[in-house]
Formats: sequence, structure tokens, C-alpha cells
Amino acid sequence: MLLTVNVAFGVVLAVLLLAAAVTAALTHLGRGREILVAGVRAAAQLGAVSLVIGWVVRYLPALVGFVLLMYAVAVWTAGRRITPRGPWWWAGVPIAAGVLPVLAVVLLTGIVPPTGIALVPVAGIFIGGALTATVLAGRRALDELRTRHGEVEAGLALGLLDRDARLEVARVSASDALLPGLDQTRTVGLVTLPGAFVGMLLGGASPLRAGAVQLFVLVGLMAVQVVAVAVTLELVARGRLHRRGE
Repeated sequence: MLLTVNVAFGVVLAVLLLAAAVTAALTHLGRGREILVAGVRAAAQLGAVSLVIGWVVRYLPALVGFVLLMYAVAVWTAGRRITPRGPWWWAGVPIAAGVLPVLAVVLLTGIVPPTGIALVPVAGIFIGGALTATVLAGRRALDELRTRHGEVEAGLALGLLDRDARLEVARVSASDALLPGLDQTRTVGLVTLPGAFVGMLLGGASPLRAGAVQLFVLVGLMAVQVVAVAVTLELVARGRLHRRGE
């Protein structure tokens, strides 16, 4: 077992969470309350999932409903993070565009069996990766358009279409959303041993099989995130994803 779950485990978690929140507050990062809420929510949500996941994976309707719930929460989270008072629901487009093709390929080819115990974690990994990429790309693109609005106007004056002028300004910043995934893939096995790899080893799989699973996860995530970033950038350029008043 990787961790011993006892009273000390709970105390250490609480101390680490509190330390993170206090550090954020003392250094004026402005995220102390969010850190506390995120930690408490994570504990509650994982506890609830632990209770129902064994039932969900046995029944197809429940399995589909659970995956759709993951998607809905991802859309809400990404959309509200990008544009709290704008058309946040557009965040569902890049997440779906990134996840659905990759998930379809791995299911149709039999790489991932169509069973709950395999589909739920794989879908969760891909949806989570698309969420992160969408948030980063959307926020970076909109921030860049706000600070470099004059360059957009200059592009329009030169005859560029509004979409093209916005793309020229926002493209590089939005592409930075791919950096965390790229760095994780580049350094895997050298800096970190990701969860899928460690989980397979702890489950008794051979190192070779565990490495193959982790490679599949990383490459699949890159594919998901590239599509999510590209679609997010297009939505921003076309004015679908925007902040109210901008």
C-alpha cells in the first residue's frame, strides 16, 4: 500500500491544506479561500465517488450518466473560470471536440475495453485534461486581446477580418496552454512517475505494461489538449467565448 490511511493521514492533510491557504494569504496571492474550498470539496467528492463507483461501473445507464456528469461539471468549471458572466456554456465545445474523437478511437480499436472499470478513469483523465487546456487557452487568449486591443484595431485597419486580427494577437498566448502537458510528457520517468504508472505497478502489473499504459495516457492527453486549445482559440477569435463588456 502506498499510503497508510489513519488519523495521522487526516491530520497531515488538514495541516498541508491549511498551510497552503495561509501561505497564499500571507503572500497576497488572493486564493486562500479558494484553496480551502477546493480541498474540502475534493475530500467530499472523492468520498462520495468512492461509495458509488462500484455500483456505477456495473450498469451501462449509470455509467453513461456518470461520464456525462463529469463532462457537465467540466464545462461549468471551465466556462465560469474563463468568463464568469459571459457565455460560459461555449466551453463545452472544445472539451467535447478534444475528448470524443480520442475516446471513440480507443474504444473502437479495443485499446480500452467498453467496461466501466476501464472507461470511467480514462474518460476522467481526458475530460480533466481538456478542462485544464480549455481554461488556460481561453483565459490567456482573452487577457492578450484585452491588453493588445490596439494591435487588433491595427490589423482591422490593414484589412484583416476581425477573426484573423484576433487570431494573430491571441494565438501564441493560447498555445502556452499546451506547455504543462508537453513538459509532463518530456520529463516522464525522469522527473515524475505519474499516477497511472504507479497505480499499475501497485496493482501487480509488470513495469513494461505499466509504462505502456502511462504512454497511452500521455499521448492521448496531448491529442485531447491540442484539439481543445485549437477550438478554444477559434471560439475566442470568433467572439463566441468572450467576457461581458469586452
